[in-house]
Amino acid sequence: MAADKYSVGIIQMRCSPEPEDNLARAETHVREAARRGADVVCLPELFATQYFCQRQDIFLFDLAEPIPGPLTERFGALARELKITLVLSLFERRTAGVYHNTVALLGPDGALMGIYRKMHIPDDPLFFEKYYFTPGDLGYRAWDTANAGRIGALICWDQWYPEGARLTAMQGAQVLFYPTAIGWHPAEKAEYGESQYDAWRTIQRSHAIANGVYVAAVNRVGHETGNISGSQVSGAGIEFWGGSFLADPFGRVIAQAGHTDEEILIGEIDEHKIEEQRRNWPFLRDRRIDSYGPITSRLID
Repeated sequence: MAADKYSVGIIQMRCSPEPEDNLARAETHVREAARRGADVVCLPELFATQYFCQRQDIFLFDLAEPIPGPLTERFGALARELKITLVLSLFERRTAGVYHNTVALLGPDGALMGIYRKMHIPDDPLFFEKYYFTPGDLGYRAWDTANAGRIGALICWDQWYPEGARLTAMQGAQVLFYPTAIGWHPAEKAEYGESQYDAWRTIQRSHAIANGVYVAAVNRVGHETGNISGSQVSGAGIEFWGGSFLADPFGRVIAQAGHTDEEILIGEIDEHKIEEQRRNWPFLRDRRIDSYGPITSRLID
């Protein structure tokens, strides 16, 4: 049964070329979030390494691991110790030649509650994700947690699509978590940086408003060229813009991180605010579901 009130923790962190360093610091941050009262904690997208999708390299598939596997076992033990729910982002090896960008949900007993595979896969300069990731095939997911409420998780590029947010909220999710790795191309930052970040923040606040749910955007910070374990990769790289935040069911930002530093945000989820918001702004009631059939078409001629 959903809790009336509970707290979520957002971990904004930088990622080094050394996976063990990232995992150890992530554990430290999760412990601190739990100490500050978080019942559910979310880490950024693919936090175990630098963002490797900046290049196409067949050897980087070696970074993937199965689920269950070492990462879910390690952080499952942490979730059990701290008695929290953990939203864990990782590079999943499903079988030879089939890999996914996946969230694993770990319960306060340390057990794997379920997984979500990223549905929308980008292919842009320095974001060559279609080379690595097979699109998700599990649909959109929401889970009842043992220590909090009902939550959903989507991943990064998914955050631009209202359909994914809607379908997750329709399953009763009170919070939409978006583990993310997004940033500026350094050459574009001066001209486009402010508007790009504003668009990213605005689209996710709109998901909160349209669905009457909380939205937690969980990004990384720092400049990366995709180095892994001491490899030296040249190039301009990406400046990850941080700016992680938690928005309430009317899109008001109730916790906000900066653009440069590691930070831990803690915010309260109040089921009564969801009820109040949906009574006063009944978007779900007034949906004309009889008119939406063409939404499954690519275009309408």
